[in-house]
Amino acid sequence: MAITNEMIKNLRDRTGAGMMDCKRALEASDGNAEAAIEYLRKKGAAVASKRAERSAKEGVIVTRVSTDGRIGVIVEVNSETDFVGRSEDFVGFAQVVAEALERHRPATIDELHQKATPSGKKITDLLNDLLAKVGEKIGVRRFQVIESESGAVSAYTHLGSKIGVLAELTGIDGGTAQSGVGRDIAMQIAAMNPMVITRGEVDKAMVERELDIYRTQAKNEGKPAQIVDRIATGKLEKFYQEVCLMEQTFIKDPGKTIKDYLQDVGAAAGKPVSVILFTRFHLGEEGPAS
Repeated sequence: MAITNEMIKNLRDRTGAGMMDCKRALEASDGNAEAAIEYLRKKGAAVASKRAERSAKEGVIVTRVSTDGRIGVIVEVNSETDFVGRSEDFVGFAQVVAEALERHRPATIDELHQKATPSGKKITDLLNDLLAKVGEKIGVRRFQVIESESGAVSAYTHLGSKIGVLAELTGIDGGTAQSGVGRDIAMQIAAMNPMVITRGEVDKAMVERELDIYRTQAKNEGKPAQIVDRIATGKLEKFYQEVCLMEQTFIKDPGKTIKDYLQDVGAAAGKPVSVILFTRFHLGEEGPAS
């Protein structure tokens, strides 16, 4: 059948695909709009496949916490370009992914792709729709879901959604987790990037490696042998202050450490407040994907 400009325009309005892509899709589908949409979705998937070797390190980190503060979600969704990564369609898709993670709590990305969304479509269907529209590699790279049994989860995003944090705390409720101490702790983690909560969690091999480096530095600087160990121990203390959350200087009050801050909060609340765990995603950073 003849493909009219009105048919092309309607398909473009529905899909956001280019005019020529819409025309070709309609021609290949004999004017059937639903078949043409499927054609475009397949074309989007094919484009992504062809670009599989391209790096997709733009995009967003999205965090989300349930209304009761018990479930927290963090997810990294990648695109090839920052232009697409900042687009309304891409950010909307990332938000839908976060909602699906909170609702269904899948174990893997493959499982996530099969979960339904409020629109009635699966995540994989929405992804293919977006692929057809933007024509570049897009994907969910990794995620984590934290379910708190005895505390609450806080979330924070930083630097235009380039850094995201989830932190689980005990001794606080859901409201405090998102507005008070919980938000302060999540902001601290976003800004200062601790490795662990306390020094007891630092791998012993790492501690020995750091001490060896500090001893070697002192010897190379010509320090007397009898004070080399003391110098190394002093530098190790500074190392702990950098990598251990509880020993970091509180960004909102440089006169306190995070340990001091939490003790003050606990004293005011009449119960101890503790950080149980945290996770921090930085967009495009090296490391294992989900």
